[in-house]
Amino acid sequence: MSPALRYGNGPRKAIVMNGWLGCAASWQSMLEVIDPRACEIAVFDYRGYGTRREILGAYNFEEAAQDVLALGDQMGWDHFALIGHSMGGMAMQRVALKAPERVDSLLGLAPVSAAGSSLSGDRLKLFVQAVTDERARQTIVDLSTGKRLSPTWCAAVASAAGNAHLPQAMHAYLLQWGQADFAEQARSLAIPTRVIVGQYDPSINTVSVEANWLVHHPHASVEGVLGAGHYLMQEAPVAVGSAVERWLTEVKP
Repeated sequence: MSPALRYGNGPRKAIVMNGWLGCAASWQSMLEVIDPRACEIAVFDYRGYGTRREILGAYNFEEAAQDVLALGDQMGWDHFALIGHSMGGMAMQRVALKAPERVDSLLGLAPVSAAGSSLSGDRLKLFVQAVTDERARQTIVDLSTGKRLSPTWCAAVASAAGNAHLPQAMHAYLLQWGQADFAEQARSLAIPTRVIVGQYDPSINTVSVEANWLVHHPHASVEGVLGAGHYLMQEAPVAVGSAVERWLTEVKP
């Protein structure tokens, strides 16, 4: 297995797990901010996503955890940090639960907690519609960034997801982060954890993470990024890339 994107050759290793609408290209601008001599970062694609679009599977986080560990083996990494955006923040905790001895730290960017998002009603309908409807995906991107960004940019994010991901994979992963809950298991993790959230994210922000991430991981720290919403690594790549580098280089394996 190969990473969807590989950056740097430094001693601090990290595997990135995308969000529901994310792909490897989502990380490019942010990665270029990070010192390649200090860090080596591999971007992981879920089954049915991006470079692994044609790889079939159950499309769940347990399977993704196995695949992430296999990627770590392929990279020759005995241990590594995990970086998860949105859905990837929930999924990375499955990796940590499966092999805590291999995970140096957890860094969540606008991360869904282990309690999931409890999607229901009209909100769930919108996300289900977004699996096959680009306009619905664009609406989600617009809402989750505070209704303040260019419609052209929101449409580009929505289109990229539709082109990169299998609809059946998107639907299956939606049920994972939208309705699953393994918070009680996540409480057992004693791994250094940081959560970074954007100023304009209406759902995952400094207030909401106090009710989930800081309950499940009381040792975790929270950092806010001004001028960004849910897709903070794309909206504020310099600020977020700098924060990622600080975390990876300051936390001792």
